[in-house]
Amino acid sequence: MKNEALALPVGITLDRFIMRNQEAFQFASGELSQLLRDIALASKILNREINRAGLADVTGLLGSQNVQGEAQQKLDVIADIRFLRALKNGGEVCAIISEEEPEIILTGNNHAKYVVAIDPLDGSSNIDANVSIGTIFSIFRRKTPIGTVPTIKDCIQRGDEQVAAGYILYGSSTILVYTTGKGVNGFTYDNSLGEYFLSHPQMQVNDNGKIFSCNEGNFYDFPQNIQDYLTDCKKKRYAGRYIGSLVGDFHRNLLKGGVYLYPPTLQNPEGKLRLLYECLPLAFIIEQAGGKASDGKQRILEIQPQNLHQRSPLYIGSSTMVDAIEESCKEVAVN
Repeated sequence: MKNEALALPVGITLDRFIMRNQEAFQFASGELSQLLRDIALASKILNREINRAGLADVTGLLGSQNVQGEAQQKLDVIADIRFLRALKNGGEVCAIISEEEPEIILTGNNHAKYVVAIDPLDGSSNIDANVSIGTIFSIFRRKTPIGTVPTIKDCIQRGDEQVAAGYILYGSSTILVYTTGKGVNGFTYDNSLGEYFLSHPQMQVNDNGKIFSCNEGNFYDFPQNIQDYLTDCKKKRYAGRYIGSLVGDFHRNLLKGGVYLYPPTLQNPEGKLRLLYECLPLAFIIEQAGGKASDGKQRILEIQPQNLHQRSPLYIGSSTMVDAIEESCKEVAVN
């Protein structure tokens, strides 16, 4: 026992955790486990790129636009390449859809079972300011027969059909959080060992909170009911916390309790966040952690996507806070 104290355990690695819990994965046969490892590997490579970005001259604008019509950062493109390469080479994915790409990416692995939707680098406008950024991913089981060429049908599934979802937060520490529908677990990256270790087992969000997160610069473009809700939050002396990186804001509220709001605006009446790449995976995670996600009218996970780059309003976080926003939206509809 005295000798054991000289070499204390370092914890449970992500790989070991995945292997121990493989039986909890639906249709488990090893492919999904390997797919999660492929995503983790790509995130380690991207973490290295981010950490040395200032020295390697990969910060700033690339000079082109993505399919959303948004200016691409150099690291946006690097992140897209890293994840697409890892997913293609891993062999477990038949198709990929990315926020940075206009169409479905066919991997050529037509015997693979899974489709991945990914936002390779969320919050990239914060890169130059050294603020937390992240990756969001979602995994679906394909609809078309194994061995055939994947189609759009495989890629625009409802959120409640996800088999796994997660995000990686690159900040003061790098954290990978994921769910396979059996709770939410978080893993912190140890740079010295090159491994993710379990640091946040069975994460649960508080039923209520005292944090609201939104871009109040758009306050007067929000619907009146959302303006009223935010005013009420301020009267109750809730804390306004907004990073501008969805993953960063979501992660803080998951840990501390709170609600993230991205309502429709005059400029974006359908909302701005991407349903497939941002809303669905985070909605899956928050529900597994005991919270809620809504577009103001219905549960996010019940929305049937119509196209690859569909947008949606999003209210996500502690269930009591999301309920209050939904109730205010219903009152507007009735009136």
